[in-house]
This record gives sequence, structure tokens and C-alpha cells, in this order.
Amino acid sequence: MRKIIAPSLLSSNLAFLYRDIEMLNKSEADWFHIDIMDSSFVSNISFGFLFTKYVKKYAHKPMDVHLMILQPEQYIEQLKACGADHLHIHYEACIHLNKTIFSIKKNGMKVGVAVNPHTPVFLLQDIINDIDFVLLMSVNPGYSGQKFIQKTYQKLEDIKNLILKTDSSALIEVDGGINLENSSLLFQNGADILVVGTTIFSDSNPKEIIHRMKLGY
Repeated sequence: MRKIIAPSLLSSNLAFLYRDIEMLNKSEADWFHIDIMDSSFVSNISFGFLFTKYVKKYAHKPMDVHLMILQPEQYIEQLKACGADHLHIHYEACIHLNKTIFSIKKNGMKVGVAVNPHTPVFLLQDIINDIDFVLLMSVNPGYSGQKFIQKTYQKLEDIKNLILKTDSSALIEVDGGINLENSSLLFQNGADILVVGTTIFSDSNPKEIIHRMKLGY
């Protein structure tokens, strides 16, 4: 079973961003997770493309970029140029989802489709074999530090069953409200990747938190 940890830079100390990037480079973290928000699809504004390009300059691990924006298809080539390795788009934000998925692939990035807590995962059945990741939002998107939504466990089971039924190779990523208590349960219930923000960056020993999550305790 895979246990991939993708720390979310939304919770990092931006005044000491380089320090946090270097810490993650030296940790057991697998990816860097970057949230890009537009204040339209979600109510918050976060990082932009130049931020992604800056992180790429110093990060030694893959860049996992999550677009919480409307019309994400307009920015695919720009994000590739900024160094994104994985690009997640929201089911709820894409009118032409299939076309956008293949545009991301054409630009040499792995592609994920994110679903909000209220969106049933059976809606992904027509594209589950075309994507690399399913990103389950376990909080309402927009802000870090929110409480984990317990219904995520049922959605995790549902998407795992869909993946097995269709013989898809998609990995399951979970994002929001993840801590030491629920991380092991999420891995046990089929998650492959956990996006973790506050729990890592608010601790005095973030590398130890990452280590414990990888080991499952």
C-alpha cells in the first residue's frame, strides 16, 4: 500500500517559505502541494503562478498543484511552464471535463479530478480510466485548518470500489482536516495520498509528524 504525504504550503510560514521548502526537501514528504484559488470558485485567494514557479526552483520533489478556480482549461500551458508535475481540476468547475483532462495530459502532466464534499463520486465513472488521481475534499475547499468531514470515509470506500470495478489505475488523494489520528485510518481504508497542512506546519517538529504519518501511528 502506498503512503504518500503531500504537505500543503497553504499552511506554511510564508515569511520563511524557503526555510519550509528546505525542511520538506530533507523530510520524508513525497510531494509539495500547492493550492491556487481565484476567489470565485472558492471565497479565498491564495497562490498564483509565480509562487508555483518560485517553489519549483527550490523544491526537490514533485509539484502537486490543485486548481480551485473557474475555467482551469485556460491556464494549463502556463502551469506546465511554472513547473507543475500533477494538476488537479475540480469536477464542479469544468464544463468540458474530458477535453480538459486530455489537454493536461497532452502538456505532459499527470491529471487529477477533485470533488467537493457534496459531490457523489459515481459521477466520475466515465473518466475514471483517464485520470491519474481522484482528489477527495474532506473539508469544504478554500481555507486550511477546517474540521475533517466524517462522511469522507464512505466516499473513500465508494471511489475505491469504482476503481476496482473499472480496473482503473487512479490513486486516491484526500485533502483537508487530516491529523495523526485519522491519517492511519485513511490509509487503512484505501487512501494512497494525504494532503496535510496545519498538522505538519503548526508542530515544533514537522519532520517527525511526517515520519509518524508514513509509519501509521
